[in-house]
Amino acid sequence: MTRICGIVFVALGAMGTLAAQEHSYTPADIEDGSRVFQSTCAGCHGQNGDGVAGIDLSRGQFRRGTSDTEIIKIIQTGIPGTTMPPHNLTDTQAGAVVAYLRNMATIRRGASPDVLRGVGDAARGKALFEGKGQCATCHRVNGKGPRLAPDLSEVGATRPLPELFQALLDPDANIRAGNRFFRAVTKDGATITGRLLNQDSFSVQLIDANERLVSLAKANLREYGFVKSSPMPSVRDKLSVQEVDDLVGYLVTLKGAA
Repeated sequence: MTRICGIVFVALGAMGTLAAQEHSYTPADIEDGSRVFQSTCAGCHGQNGDGVAGIDLSRGQFRRGTSDTEIIKIIQTGIPGTTMPPHNLTDTQAGAVVAYLRNMATIRRGASPDVLRGVGDAARGKALFEGKGQCATCHRVNGKGPRLAPDLSEVGATRPLPELFQALLDPDANIRAGNRFFRAVTKDGATITGRLLNQDSFSVQLIDANERLVSLAKANLREYGFVKSSPMPSVRDKLSVQEVDDLVGYLVTLKGAA
């Protein structure tokens, strides 16, 4: 796979519906994939997967193939009419490369091995989202649900796979600026937290825990600012490994209205 330049890697939003992946990756799979990648692919793409202009393999987002099986086939058979040639790799070897590619971004951030996996069953994940996982008590999807937490209607198009795992297992690790909670303390000691909608020189507007629009004059506040930690609890001790995989399997299908 020294010349994989023919594969075009783009944002998930440019793809069709992402098929649920066939594998649940183990740290051993990813380590094996790293070795195969470095010996077979890095000559063209570099050790970090960004050696070819316009292609960043570390994003784990693919146009030519969406399922593991499709990407494995591309690695093995190449892409006619492009500079991507076939490669004599077994299914196991090519599958390990896919595992490594899908988790490369997380590996580069130094994340722990328990966030390096594939996705599970979307239907089971949807049931977990609405039930045991209690995600639907805070998050809104396609116009349904509360507005306490970020709207997840397009999360599969805006957040790469490793980031979804990390957000579930370690919510404080990488909080996006737009998802931070805001906290205000009035001069009489009352505390209001929620999602910041707007602020100017004189006031802040929040959606509070009861989904009410609250406007606060800064002159009446003792302190205010973004909360450093995420209000979202980790699912690490609440869901099994398979359940986390299934939940991510559902989240990657959320790409907004068709």
